[in-house]
Amino acid sequence: MDAASNSIICSILDNDFYKFTMQHAVIQLFPNAHAKYHFINRGGHPFPAGFDKALRSVIDLMATLKLSKAEKEFLQKNCPYLAPTYLDFLSGFRFDPAEVKISQKGAALDVQIEGYWYRTILWEVPIMAAICELYYKISGSRRWDDERVSEVVKDKILHYKNMGVKIAEFGTRRRHSFHVHELVVEALKRYGDGSFTGTSNVKLAMQFGVKPIGTHAHEWFMFHAARYGFKMSNSLALENWVNVYRGDLGIALSDTYTTKVFFESFDKKFSKLFDGVRHDSGDPVTFAKETIKHYHTFNIDPLSKTIIFSDGLNPDKVDKIATFCRNKIGMSFGIGTDFTNDVGLEPMNIVIKMSEAKPEGAQWERVVKLSDEPGKYTGDPDMIALAKTVLGIKS
Repeated sequence: MDAASNSIICSILDNDFYKFTMQHAVIQLFPNAHAKYHFINRGGHPFPAGFDKALRSVIDLMATLKLSKAEKEFLQKNCPYLAPTYLDFLSGFRFDPAEVKISQKGAALDVQIEGYWYRTILWEVPIMAAICELYYKISGSRRWDDERVSEVVKDKILHYKNMGVKIAEFGTRRRHSFHVHELVVEALKRYGDGSFTGTSNVKLAMQFGVKPIGTHAHEWFMFHAARYGFKMSNSLALENWVNVYRGDLGIALSDTYTTKVFFESFDKKFSKLFDGVRHDSGDPVTFAKETIKHYHTFNIDPLSKTIIFSDGLNPDKVDKIATFCRNKIGMSFGIGTDFTNDVGLEPMNIVIKMSEAKPEGAQWERVVKLSDEPGKYTGDPDMIALAKTVLGIKS
């Protein structure tokens, strides 16, 4: 840990909570599966010469990270659904930088990750956070001072508090820096009593004594498509989640293969078992209308369920969504970049996505994500076309 104390990523828990909850499930159900991930520069950001070497240094330092006794005790106390055997495993876990390949041609950066899924699953978020922080550092971009950053967060959380809505912080992946992230969570806790519910970042949840928040991500469903086929991916991904967590962590992600296809699998059983759903693409009000309609189909009171909205939110978007949802369905909001990278600079638009999966005893399969916005589709074009044909997606 000492060797990494001056690094951009200085704790194994400086990661989003859903990475650990998925890792826990993968170890139980798919310990021999392999995965590949790749970096997507959606914003077309030009990377300066030598960026690949700087990123390599950060990733190499991550090999020294290990779970501390205090961190393990935090997880034991606050996450009782994580098995003791998993926490023992995490205590012995070490990042292997050999799983990450980095190259650069001109201003174009390439990052590829490959290995056992249960291991490689933890790379995505800290690598994205490192890319963002390094980008601003190397380019010499000057952000607002600490006081202004905190004031901006204060104004936003007081606005949400006055609206009477619940807000969580989801901004690890595309934050300006770890320091700014600390300022954000500190201000949210200080001024957000009654509104701020927690953070997806486990290290900062521990540091500030708030709840770590998250369930699963698109890759959970993408792997199930590789293992069981597109038709069965949603239902078996949900079934396996329930088998591991037995009612805990009950928010289901809805848009890996469009919400329409998801709701075809989200039958009465799942609709009753899960506490709600997460919206991550497409028009949020349209999604709310469809979700309310879906619950009414099974005579479920939508007010007994929750939608977690998490797609590029800001105060104006939250206002619009809350105005529609109030007294119709439960709601909460996971806000990322608008908290952790609203510092007077252009936020980066980057992702790292699973690109291939290799279930035990099977061959490598290309995986895709078909969100409710075609522009956010990821994966091989031929496999995207196949998935759309199999699932009857016409857009």
